[in-house]
This record gives sequence, C-alpha cells and structure tokens, in this order.
Amino acid sequence: MAQHNELGKKGEQLAVDFLLKKGYDIVERNYRFDKAEVDIMALKHDTLAIIEVKTRSTSAFGNPQDFVKPKQIERLVKAVDAYINTNELDVEVRFDIIAIVKENNQFKMEHIKNAFFHF
Repeated sequence: MAQHNELGKKGEQLAVDFLLKKGYDIVERNYRFDKAEVDIMALKHDTLAIIEVKTRSTSAFGNPQDFVKPKQIERLVKAVDAYINTNELDVEVRFDIIAIVKENNQFKMEHIKNAFFHF
C-alpha cells in the first residue's frame, strides 16, 4: 500500500478514536454513494456529524482543510442526502473536517465543526 494511503488510514483511525472519546457514536465509515466517499458519520445527541478527514505529512503546502474542494463538498452533500432518505433519519446534519498533520512522530489534530460554512 502506498505510504500516503497508510497515512490516510492512520488519520481516519485517529479521528475515530478522538470522536469516540468526545462521546460520538460512529454510524458509518467509508460510506460510498455514486462518486463520493464519506469518511466518517458520527452521531451525538440528535446531530449526525459528517466528518471529512484530511491527513498530511506536512503543512508546507497548506493546511489539510484547504484541500476540501467545492466539487467534493457537492458530492458529500448528495451522498449524505441519499443516506438520510434511505434510512429515514430525522436528525440535524453538520459537516465537519478533522485536519491532521504529522509533526515528527506526533499528530496534531484540529476538529472544525460546520467546516463547509468557513470557506
């Protein structure tokens, strides 16, 4: 497996562990719909948090969250809409980013809630 794929998997697992510690229930991981993949869907109270995980080995080329592009957001919204309708869910939905940067042998993590409104 390519090194960047391994880093991505590590980042997603760190994000899941972080969310669990914060009291979220993980509903789905790597949910696919059409051309979209939702990294994590996590429920806390009556809010379904849609989590896009961006992991980078350096921030030299920009912050991880800067790599979520409008087309990806559009695909995620369609995928989540389909998921909610198929499962007949009645929840609030929030789109978050967990940005992770590896610094030396440690990972720096930032949870950005309602991230798509910050662009």
